[in-house]
Amino acid sequence: MTKSTYTNNYKCLLNIIISIRKKHNITQKSLANKLNSSQSNISKIENGDRRIDIIEFIELVNAIGYNPLLVLTELLKNWEYNS
Repeated sequence: MTKSTYTNNYKCLLNIIISIRKKHNITQKSLANKLNSSQSNISKIENGDRRIDIIEFIELVNAIGYNPLLVLTELLKNWEYNS
């Protein structure tokens, strides 16, 4: 099994998160502040250098002001079952 951070599905998840962050006009720095984190940590997450678990995913998407279920729905629409 390939580590999830190197799969197309994980890259798709990150692209969705980045897209909604940008649509909400939220910078990495302001998102980091909402999460009591650093801008470099958000950058590492978005670049796939740091993997997030489900709890971090929910906190991240909530901090953007978006519904995590909508992100998962979008991800599943684009899911590659053989990646």
